[in-house]
Amino acid sequence: MQIWPGQPYPLGATFDGVGTNFSVFSEVATKVELCLFDDEDGRETRVELPEMPALCWHGYVPNVRPGQRYGFRVHGPWAPDEGHWCNPAKLLLDPYAKAIDGSWNWNEAIFPYHFDAPEASKNDADSAPFVPKCVVINPFFDWGADRRPATPWHRTVVYETHVKGFTERHPGIPDEIRGSYAGMAHPVSIKYLQQLGVTAVELLPVHQFVQDSTLADKGLRNYWGYNSIGYLAPHNEYAAGGQLGQQVQEFKQMVKTLHDEGIEVILDVVYNHTAEGNHMGPVLSMKGIDNTAYYRTVHGQPRYYMDYTGTGNSLNMRHPHVLQLIMDSLRYWHLEMHVDGFRFDLASTLARELHDVDRLSAFFDIIQQDPHISQVKLIAEPWDVGEGGYQVGNFPPLWSEWNGKYRDNIRDFWRGTDYSLDDFANRLTGSSDLYETTGRRPVASINFVTAHDGFTLRDLVSYNEKHNEANGENNADGANDNNSWNSGAEGPTDDPNVNALRRRQQRNFITTLFTSQGVPMLLGGDELGRTQNGNNNAYCQDNELSWFDWANVDGELMAFTARVIKFRKEHPVFTRRRWFMGRPLRGADVSDIGWFKPDGGQMSDQDWQSGFSRSIGVFLNGEAIPTPDGRGEQIIDASFYLLFNAHYESIQFRLPTGLWGNRWVKVLDTNDPIPDLRERGEIHAGQELSVQAYSVAVLRRLD
Repeated sequence: MQIWPGQPYPLGATFDGVGTNFSVFSEVATKVELCLFDDEDGRETRVELPEMPALCWHGYVPNVRPGQRYGFRVHGPWAPDEGHWCNPAKLLLDPYAKAIDGSWNWNEAIFPYHFDAPEASKNDADSAPFVPKCVVINPFFDWGADRRPATPWHRTVVYETHVKGFTERHPGIPDEIRGSYAGMAHPVSIKYLQQLGVTAVELLPVHQFVQDSTLADKGLRNYWGYNSIGYLAPHNEYAAGGQLGQQVQEFKQMVKTLHDEGIEVILDVVYNHTAEGNHMGPVLSMKGIDNTAYYRTVHGQPRYYMDYTGTGNSLNMRHPHVLQLIMDSLRYWHLEMHVDGFRFDLASTLARELHDVDRLSAFFDIIQQDPHISQVKLIAEPWDVGEGGYQVGNFPPLWSEWNGKYRDNIRDFWRGTDYSLDDFANRLTGSSDLYETTGRRPVASINFVTAHDGFTLRDLVSYNEKHNEANGENNADGANDNNSWNSGAEGPTDDPNVNALRRRQQRNFITTLFTSQGVPMLLGGDELGRTQNGNNNAYCQDNELSWFDWANVDGELMAFTARVIKFRKEHPVFTRRRWFMGRPLRGADVSDIGWFKPDGGQMSDQDWQSGFSRSIGVFLNGEAIPTPDGRGEQIIDASFYLLFNAHYESIQFRLPTGLWGNRWVKVLDTNDPIPDLRERGEIHAGQELSVQAYSVAVLRRLD
């Protein structure tokens, strides 16, 4: 086979219309073979990459076209005690592959050792028959007039969902595209998202990931996808049209369709570790290409891996080629696949340059300087499992963060457990205690009550303890999230009073979420009453336990959620771009915010210091929302009074008197299964309003 020198960059396989350039980085390799596989009989043709400038092995092969399957075999040191696992018997995935065909057959040949002697053997069996192959793709796609929605952060409503689970059981979507990128872009899906009112879908991982052998042995599958092996390849199992590059075209069409309807696409990305695991894991890609470059190994014992993620390994963010891989991946998904943002799984791991989490690490510096990625939506999951890994509030100014403290404090308030009233107030108003000192604004806080990792909203109010028995780990996996809130029964019940309370609590959480400052994130399916039967770690449940059950939706809760989202969008007072000041602003008679006790008196310092209260009123002044310099155009909105009662009995709230307002009307009450958002029941200052146990009432000021 003819091969020309080609070019070292771009890395990966690049089709130019005539042939394909291949390039792969390895500092330790002594030879790299490109392996091409015939479509008819799977026959393998090997050709040595002829050039190696700047540690990138490359070559150009004429007439290699899209759809060609390939892999690499790397010759080099086999020295596990020195951290080197090179073995040309192992067919390796290209770290820059843009499409991957096939799946893993967990034969012993995939591993670097023999099972009967894992610490003292070398396995020279050929792994090619048991592993997927990379695919050369057609890079051309007609984006037409595609325009990114560019929804401002303060107007964003995030919907966390799963490509497969969202449509796998939807009766309105054709069988052949259920659970796929095409299903996500189907008109039925688009119409639902628009009616709900979300502005962005945050998709659980769609980078090519591995179905774990340990799960396969139990008859389970990796559902969430946090086991990446291809950072530029859309996961092949989510493609309805094929795996020889069709997944790329299908993904692009999904993004284009969502953009046409004003919906952004945010990807949950897993750059902190890969599916190759620790020293007992398989050799699939980077481990066999240049292990010590790609992974963090234990100092003085490089056979073993630093593990800040609980998955076996951590990527070596100190190495320039690893940083390049991640940045090339981000730019590819943004510039070529047109996605609008990224949520970084266990982002604290990416900041570790030595053993500590360094807020000014090289990774964040590179993001800051990149002209493209610095402009997209960046979301950190600000923790990992290593020492010092909980870093909520400590990410740089460009970043927003999953606010775990919001989740915990809001749950504590509505469950009536011990908590700080200060904390509840801070979470409701954007968490200035976490973000203001770093120059960030309320949109730094991604507010959520539930996420994929934990209980669904329905299960949160229905179970006191996790029920993960189906995962095959004796219910020992998952967070020990004891709800400490007994609604009267564990799990499903026929008791109408218990069910009524649970439904109201769901509405309380949703109302609190969408009346809080910051960016709300709704777990997909919570608005439908989706249950996982108490499983709070459904990562391995690729079945009806996790998929949306469209045949049994809670129509009232869905309608309630859509109307509360609409209410939020209609009133800028709930989507402020700046922090509350706690004092009158220009054009206003009273403070931009006020806090009140049920008797109508303002909260005093002593009241705040007492810490524990289950009922509070919050005044939001919509008449003065100034621009940053205080001189620009002002946004004028209605003023609202929010009454939160997490007590187990109803509370009489006396409305404040004076300049706070004279006449009010109720516009929202979580006792109503479906609010009509009309003005009802005029109430005057100084009068009392009964707020039922475990409920929220929202009043609008008339004058």
